[in-house]
Amino acid sequence: MHLLVIEDNPDLVANLCDFMEAKGHTVDASYNGHAGLYAALEGIHDAIILDLTLPGLDGLTVCQRLREMGKETPLLMLTARDTLDDKLVGFSRGADDYLVKPFALQELEARLTALVRRAKGEHTRRRFQVANLTFDPDTLSVQRAGTPITLPRTPLKILALLIRSSPRVVTRQEIEQEIWGESPPDSDALRAHMHTLRAAVDKPFDKPLLETIHGIGYRLADPDARSK
Repeated sequence: MHLLVIEDNPDLVANLCDFMEAKGHTVDASYNGHAGLYAALEGIHDAIILDLTLPGLDGLTVCQRLREMGKETPLLMLTARDTLDDKLVGFSRGADDYLVKPFALQELEARLTALVRRAKGEHTRRRFQVANLTFDPDTLSVQRAGTPITLPRTPLKILALLIRSSPRVVTRQEIEQEIWGESPPDSDALRAHMHTLRAAVDKPFDKPLLETIHGIGYRLADPDARSK
């Protein structure tokens, strides 16, 4: 297995890496939420081991953002909290399994193996759709009315967030945080990416799907289904 560990305890990471690599697995490590989110989105891993308490972004936020961006990699959450409510919150954000600290490394490997086997055996393709616009998170392909649409990387990430959140309004702050983390560029950068996105998914078609909510953010929704 190719694993990603997002954990801020270097001793735990070292022990985990030593154990997993001795078992023949490959392990990448990130030590804070922002770095972990980036590594998870950019890399290809069989499973993610995610600590609940992290500097920068906490584990629940990392998990939720991964799912919002269409990342379906099996995710096991590590936590010192063992109450049912804590676990239910984690599952609601997209976690696939929970392991309470302290834990046996043998159990961690067994749980990861089961998650990966299940994902490979039971995975079904998911597509997100708003009106006649579709987005496939597995292939990152976009189509509208059967016509393929090619988008640069940043507008594609924005589209993924908007279509997963539809018909909710997504604030500018949410988009900037999702794309640039704690170091967003000036406001013209987002405006330029939204212009590129709108030109690709709306301009060639009769009905615009991308709506600007002035002073707040953006919404991707079927105009026939929008509440007045």
